[in-house]
Amino acid sequence: MNTDNDPKQGHRLRVWIAGARPRTLPVAVAGVLTGCGAAAELNAFSPLRALLALIVAVALQVGVNYANDYSDGIRGTDDNRVGPVRLVGQGLATAAAVRRAALLAFLVAALAGVVLVALSGRWWLLILGAACLLAGWFYTGGPRPYGYLGLGEVFVFIFFGVVPVLGTCYVQADRISGPGIFASCGVGLLACAVLLTNNLRDIPGDTQVGKRTLAVRIGAARTRGLYLMIVLLAGGTLIGIAWLTHWWVLVTLVVFALAVNPVRIVMGGATGAALIPALKSTGLLVLGYGVAVAVALALVPA
Repeated sequence: MNTDNDPKQGHRLRVWIAGARPRTLPVAVAGVLTGCGAAAELNAFSPLRALLALIVAVALQVGVNYANDYSDGIRGTDDNRVGPVRLVGQGLATAAAVRRAALLAFLVAALAGVVLVALSGRWWLLILGAACLLAGWFYTGGPRPYGYLGLGEVFVFIFFGVVPVLGTCYVQADRISGPGIFASCGVGLLACAVLLTNNLRDIPGDTQVGKRTLAVRIGAARTRGLYLMIVLLAGGTLIGIAWLTHWWVLVTLVVFALAVNPVRIVMGGATGAALIPALKSTGLLVLGYGVAVAVALALVPA
């Protein structure tokens, strides 16, 4: 159907795109880019496997976003939120439709993952893939969602940092490397910084509905301090990569110029909607880190 001639259809499409939270996708892309750089450093880059890994990562991110929208929506914790579109909470789509969208995205991730595993010949990776899907659903789903218990950052560090970077490298090179491990920690830390910023913004609403995120548990002041520490630690991973490869890799530290604005906003005491620019800038920082590290690792002399 031509959405240009059907304003309602065009509006529905825009709503669903907004509900997928496209501004979170740089985190997924950064992990795959970094993993490709680690594979290239091992002289094992494969464009096909890289593309499949990207499909897995992006589809999983979209699935998690829809799953969170569904689970938070049916619990009523999205009824009074600041920030991106909430399909269920704002009554823009039915809970059943959002659940189907989440499952469809997870299915796309699973299918691409199976093909990738088949190409690699490492069938045990299916277990890791299943763990990713379950972690994505039970972040806010199920009777005791771990995102409500202050464990969201652990999930993000593992499944949006360590797993995509090292997994992308492994399915191409059939091994991982020291620089790849440092890089995976960097992506994971910055992904946690994105989540911390989001949860710092949502402290009042989450407290009201009993959602005990890490930010709610430790309070706003300590959350701001933790954000700064995480950004600094992520910068430190570049020193580790340079130590294992070549000193000129330290030039990638320039990417942390992107951290100036979000750090200023977060540490300046911004609250509510005033934190949205910091959230966007931190997402850009994750992507910048991924691009810089991928290029640096690909150019490291053999």
